[in-house]
Amino acid sequence: MEPKQLLSCIDFRYITDALTEDEALEILEKAKSGKAEREKYMLKHGYPAYTTSCAWLGYSDERLRQLCTEALEAGWTRFKVKVGADLEDDIRRCKLVREMIGPNNIMMLDANQRWDVKEAIDWVSKLAQFKPLWIEEPTSPDDILGHATIAKALASSGIGVATGEQCQNKVMFKQFLQASALQFVQIDGCRLASINENLSVLLMAQKFQVPVCPHAGGVGLCEVVQHLIIFDYIAISGSLENRMCEYVDHLHEHFKHPVVIKNASYVLPKEPGFSSEMKEDSLQQHKFPDGKVWQELASKP
Repeated sequence: MEPKQLLSCIDFRYITDALTEDEALEILEKAKSGKAEREKYMLKHGYPAYTTSCAWLGYSDERLRQLCTEALEAGWTRFKVKVGADLEDDIRRCKLVREMIGPNNIMMLDANQRWDVKEAIDWVSKLAQFKPLWIEEPTSPDDILGHATIAKALASSGIGVATGEQCQNKVMFKQFLQASALQFVQIDGCRLASINENLSVLLMAQKFQVPVCPHAGGVGLCEVVQHLIIFDYIAISGSLENRMCEYVDHLHEHFKHPVVIKNASYVLPKEPGFSSEMKEDSLQQHKFPDGKVWQELASKP
């Protein structure tokens, strides 16, 4: 699609104080330069991913070591650690993961909305010694000014704030960006109103020069969001600096065109569509209340 045709798919209401249609057109026109080369790069190398599968809360130290070792052997260089339940446990786990992955690989933290604002600042400050790139969802996903306060307090530590997976509309993203409340935009392929609204967020992020690192920790989200972030690189941002897409290795077997990871990167999908179609057998087995999975659960004492 040509830039003007693409922009006709976007509703600019409520966001023109942050991004006008003319500004969006300028971004798309500028990105046309080098577009073919970026597409070739994606076909050859894929889009960089990070793993969330190594360091969930509740994993034993032995399990953490095993998963980190396996991930490193598979070529992963970006690792996310879940935090927020217990500070001393977080310090121990982050120390273990940092020792496992070494000083040059990237670590991110994710608190899943665990803290109040001051608590978030104090807690993450104690984890700064492990050099995380970001703290994800440190507080309520609706608290834009709270995120701004956290981002400002942690800036001197070199730790950014990442959020967005719970943002339900483009206006929230607009305000997060205007308030400098996030340093990493985490779109969710299914939270906003389809591709159209996600496009407006990708363009606003480019206007504010904030990298997009999509959330993909849910059923089918890897399949869906790969299209958006690869499009962002090829046609909008043209950059891979501080950019990566989440990958969680579960439930891909239920999709007709599951995501493919090679060398810790998303392989460019070749099939038409949004990669979201599920296998008929999976749908029938999980159909409520008559599907096989539900029947087996109901039969258990």
